[in-house]
Amino acid sequence: MYSFDKSRLDLAREFKANPFGEHRPDLQYLLNLMRRPDPKRPHFVLMPRQWGESWTLAVMEPGGTSPPRPTNLVFTDAGEAEWHVFKLRWAELAGEELPFD
Repeated sequence: MYSFDKSRLDLAREFKANPFGEHRPDLQYLLNLMRRPDPKRPHFVLMPRQWGESWTLAVMEPGGTSPPRPTNLVFTDAGEAEWHVFKLRWAELAGEELPFD
């Protein structure tokens, strides 16, 4: 069984400081858990609009049988986009938002 400890705010801070590249094992474990689609919950993804220039937040419905549904939220900074998705996924797992932005 996979577990999530919402008291590990250090992992969120670490991801915010460095969303790309290699991560420590604890953070990588959390990212793997977050990125694993759950058949009971929607899954947040980033869709490229212009490759390497802008991304749209999209939602995949539970079960993943239909294509991602784009939202109106567009990012021009990849790090900000990844941080936004991280916060959404954290809230899904923790049942509450991160206490910082």
